[in-house]
Amino acid sequence: MKCPYCGYEESKVVDSRSTDDNTAIRRRRECLSCSKRYTTYEKIEDIPILVVKKDSSREYFDKTKIVAGLIKACQKRPVSRAQIEEIADEVEKVLSNQMITEVKSDLIGEIIMKKLKDVDEVAYVRFASVYRQFKDINTFMEEIKSLMYNK
Repeated sequence: MKCPYCGYEESKVVDSRSTDDNTAIRRRRECLSCSKRYTTYEKIEDIPILVVKKDSSREYFDKTKIVAGLIKACQKRPVSRAQIEEIADEVEKVLSNQMITEVKSDLIGEIIMKKLKDVDEVAYVRFASVYRQFKDINTFMEEIKSLMYNK
């Protein structure tokens, strides 16, 4: 951060506090060269993630859609709302940490299935049957067999 008065690149923070709406941090700095004070603001950069769907259309990532899909898959199963929210949060965290702006819906589905498999196998098969669009009973049975043999 260059001093706006002399251009020196080093300063010390004299005071830090949140802004009134808690969306940024206000810092009072003092230049180590000319000793003049100035104010800077730090704000989290929100990089929106676009989801590339199977038909190549794009839409903004929406965690509520993941939660809704998981609720359907976990219906009448011993999976709590907190566990569902945790899976959705983990998916969002994985995508955000990759610092990508576009992600294929296939990748999101695979991440969800990996997490759901550890929580409840029946919910996993339900989710997989919709996500992978099983065409017939044979593909459904193959998924169940792979689940049984990969324990």
